[in-house]
Amino acid sequence: MRWIDRVRMAMVSLFRRRRETERLDAEMQFHVEQEVAERVAAGFSPEEARRVAMREFGNPTVLREEARRSWSWGWLETMVRDVRFGTRALMRSPGFTLTAIAVMALCIGATTTLFTVVRSVLLRPLPFRDPDKLVMVYEHFRSNTLGYPLNPVSAGDFYDWKAQTHGFDDMSAVQQWSFNLSGEHDELPEVARAAAGSWNLFQVLGVEPALGRTFTESEDRVGGDPVAMLTWSLFQRRFNGDRSIIGKQVRLNAKPYMIVGVLPSWFVYPDAHVQLWVPYASVFTSESIQRHDNHNSSVIARMKPGVNLKTAMGEIGAVQYRIHTELLTKPVAEDVLSTPLIEDVVHDVRTPLLVMMGAVGCMLLIGCLNVSNLLVARAAARQKEMAIRGALGAGRLALVREQMTETVLICAAGGGIGLLIAVAGTRWLTTRWHGLPRAEAIHVDGVVLLFTAGVICATALLAGLLPALSATGKNVAGVLQDSARSVGGGVSRVLLRKWLLTAEIALTVVLLVAAGLLLKSFVQLRTTDLGCASEDVLTMSYSLPKAQYSKPEQRVAFVETLLERVRRLPGVRAAGLTNVVPGAGWGGDSVFSITGHPVVDPSHQPDAIIRVADPGYFSALQIPLVAGRFFDSHDRLDRSNYVIVSKGLAKRYFPGEDPLHKQVVLDQEGTFEIVGVVGDTVYEVGKSLKATMYFPALSGNGNRVMSLVIRTDGDPLRFAIPVQKEIGALDPGLPVVDVMTIPQIVGESTANASFSATLVLLFAALSLVLAGVGLYGVLSYLVTQRVTEIGIRIALGAQRQQVLALVLRDGLRPVVIGLAIGIAGGALVGFLIRSLLYGTEPLEPMVFVSMTVTLLLVAAGACAAPAWRASSIEPMQALRTE
Repeated sequence: MRWIDRVRMAMVSLFRRRRETERLDAEMQFHVEQEVAERVAAGFSPEEARRVAMREFGNPTVLREEARRSWSWGWLETMVRDVRFGTRALMRSPGFTLTAIAVMALCIGATTTLFTVVRSVLLRPLPFRDPDKLVMVYEHFRSNTLGYPLNPVSAGDFYDWKAQTHGFDDMSAVQQWSFNLSGEHDELPEVARAAAGSWNLFQVLGVEPALGRTFTESEDRVGGDPVAMLTWSLFQRRFNGDRSIIGKQVRLNAKPYMIVGVLPSWFVYPDAHVQLWVPYASVFTSESIQRHDNHNSSVIARMKPGVNLKTAMGEIGAVQYRIHTELLTKPVAEDVLSTPLIEDVVHDVRTPLLVMMGAVGCMLLIGCLNVSNLLVARAAARQKEMAIRGALGAGRLALVREQMTETVLICAAGGGIGLLIAVAGTRWLTTRWHGLPRAEAIHVDGVVLLFTAGVICATALLAGLLPALSATGKNVAGVLQDSARSVGGGVSRVLLRKWLLTAEIALTVVLLVAAGLLLKSFVQLRTTDLGCASEDVLTMSYSLPKAQYSKPEQRVAFVETLLERVRRLPGVRAAGLTNVVPGAGWGGDSVFSITGHPVVDPSHQPDAIIRVADPGYFSALQIPLVAGRFFDSHDRLDRSNYVIVSKGLAKRYFPGEDPLHKQVVLDQEGTFEIVGVVGDTVYEVGKSLKATMYFPALSGNGNRVMSLVIRTDGDPLRFAIPVQKEIGALDPGLPVVDVMTIPQIVGESTANASFSATLVLLFAALSLVLAGVGLYGVLSYLVTQRVTEIGIRIALGAQRQQVLALVLRDGLRPVVIGLAIGIAGGALVGFLIRSLLYGTEPLEPMVFVSMTVTLLLVAAGACAAPAWRASSIEPMQALRTE
């Protein structure tokens, strides 16, 4: 039971420490008084009796400390004492303390912000049942050796995989879609981003609806009951959270759909833009759902217990290869590939996030080196104090512990402020980063708090250990015998500060180079020539619902009437119609064959992006005519079997021959005669040019989303409302979406590149400021240390220009060394971020030169003031300080 007594004593001594201390003092005093009484009784005088009693009893302070150590809480007292001492020491140097805390707050705050985002987006599991069992299955063309290897899946392939394989527990499909959404009571129409999901999708993901139910198997078929599910955001925004919406109808493309369920608020798959869901098969026709060459779906599979992924994918691969061999003349992939669902969700932001995490990591190291430099300077100024304390009996470990306590206090204060910065920074980052996946899951939680605590400990160790060891490692007698001029520290400390500064400069150069490469890449993106007019051009999109515009003649009449009314508006110079404007994205493609050109390899059939255009489209966007003619008003309805091709398509598929009047054949579309060749346009900024085909918009075929383009005199946005009024006059229930100028489209597509470049540049700029401050501090310290030496040099005849050069040379030497190391590191980083660069080489000479010049200018500015002060030293005044 002795351990119980020890525990009880420890608890008493912790929570009733003052009472126990008083009891201990009283007990010791009692023993002393008893000893004195015995001596007096033996014939000693009271004074002599007390002296003898105290000598035999021992030093009360030592005895008290020994007794207190037995209470098991001596380490706590030591820690509290060190904290009190460190706090007082820091308060005596408020300038140093505030500077160090500010540096650490900024660096820890930025690091915690990026960690919060990276953890929530890349590391945290998806909020589905057993998310590690979910994989995406894609088709893969063996001929695709350079591009993105994962190809969307055709509906025919998906149904064959599902019916003929058993390696996965279950398999579902998703396809992106959109609808014109309107209510039953003349509510305002809107375009709603939607997704079509197979009936078992939510069971595969393990998602239960918040209200109602999911789709049934009977509803997921061509011509099945028109039903839909709402996302929570649409449920709250448009229907005000009215639970009675279940069982009621809304109109999608003017067709009534019954709402059967509402998804939970956390469900935002595949992204937050999706507003509602419909059954997968409902967006197909009986013919299109069986096609194996129409690649537009994503397939999600759940792994079966006891079956490894390789075996399951082998089954699907065998089925896919059989389909490929049966349809050799069609673009059907030979292979399949898989990727974890989480990687598919975050694919576009993984590399930018890791680059920014690396940037803040460099910035954190630079901050630690900066604070370490400040601590070395402070330790040098307190060197004599440390020596005196050592001479009085303080051990080196105690001195190191006390100085490390000061560093921990600085980092803890900086970490606390940094955590507040992280909370605000995380909120700002999630709202400003366009299209950031899983943004709804990003928040500061317990793991982030633990990470911040770990960063505080790591930074305290990195920033404080070397200065603490350096400050306590010199011989005590040597320090006390030093003259006044050398109290600032020895050669070893100067070298330590220079090496710390060299490392700081090297890391800063790496950040500057990375920021420069990303910035130049972003500039290249924003200045990309789209191949068409981009100034004073307004675009907007609409989609004619099939229920109201079922006949080609109706669609053509709407288009012609709309274009005629828009072109009559004052200030409109030209107007045209297409399905996807340049820079707005892929928009779909198709393989084709050329009459008279036999296909040698079916897996390498010609393919092109598909666009539609009315007769005025090319003139409206000033896309040049290279050969032949544009469409005219006669290319309409049944007389629209003509096609215009891009210059790139003509060059690639008709080398050395005239493409005009040649015929191309599109499967299930027919044969088309090439009547014109136009200039190339960019389908998406940052992507290489792609062969393009334009078909007559006046054919009336299909129910595509159409984009109206208007070239105007002056600001195009002032025509947004008048044009929408013209559309409303023709069809009041027809919503308009994506009202933007061409520069806005380009800006939206480059928003992520802009954001990444801006953040990395911000981190690099802050690091450059820290490096400049560090260089200034080192050189100022060196000048202060060498005042007497410089005074003697000047007294002996040294010119002030020589002194100036001496100090500048001393200060810029670590800069040059750090610059060389940093350039090598920057070259390595350039190759690591190569996938993020556009029109920019990893070893871009202009970037390296400009970043080098920038650093040297900052370094020269940081060195100028201390060097000038050194050259202005008066010899007599300097010698008087000796």
